[in-house]
Amino acid sequence: MLLTVITVAAMLSIVVPAIAANPMTSPYWIWPTVTPVQVTVPFDPPPQPWNSGHRGVDLKVAIGDSILSPAPGTVVYAGVLVDRPVISVLHAGGLRSTYEPVDPLVNVGAIVEAGTPIGTVSREGAGEHLGLHWGARFGKNEYIDPLRMMAGPSILKPW
Repeated sequence: MLLTVITVAAMLSIVVPAIAANPMTSPYWIWPTVTPVQVTVPFDPPPQPWNSGHRGVDLKVAIGDSILSPAPGTVVYAGVLVDRPVISVLHAGGLRSTYEPVDPLVNVGAIVEAGTPIGTVSREGAGEHLGLHWGARFGKNEYIDPLRMMAGPSILKPW
């Protein structure tokens, strides 16, 4: 058993960095901004899907800043939703990322790669939240912290 754990850990330490180094094949996301920025409002999901909560993170950005796709995917929405411009990208495994308020540089159906500019921040945000709202979810109600997608690999240690 111990030998199996050591072997798997050794294999992961060789394979995972090589995969993570290439954004085209990496399961890990990059920042949706040109450089890493401050998180101004953290992920705070509701206990039940119908309750209020903060289903994403807010990032400190300026009006006009470029917003990038954090991973390869297909643009599934690019337009105004209620009263603000929104872009949504569908990624591998059914994970969807959403950005607002962002004026789109892409059209629905566009194939994007990690780092592709998809829009520009159009205004200071909605309500008390300033900057970029970045959300991620599976299906209709399974929201996740998009920062979780940027984490490096977890490796089981043999001790």
